[in-house]
Amino acid sequence: MSISANEARATKVEFGADSFSVTLLDGRILSVPKAWFPALCDASAAQLDNYVLSGGGIGIHWDELDEDILVPGLLLGTPSAKFTA
Repeated sequence: MSISANEARATKVEFGADSFSVTLLDGRILSVPKAWFPALCDASAAQLDNYVLSGGGIGIHWDELDEDILVPGLLLGTPSAKFTA
């Protein structure tokens, strides 16, 4: 069964030194560069772990960092508007 980007839901987020992984409800794991989301690059481990899955996992929200990430955007390879290559 194939799930479209609009139907993908996150169940967990984990952080490494330069990237983070998002585990999806269907078992896929996305690896995303932290550089795509500048607010995450300068955050402490405690701040990074303080996220909420919103909309049933469609979004990931960090209140303290004022950062919101949509899972469909990650699947499409869309970085933050604040990202500069």
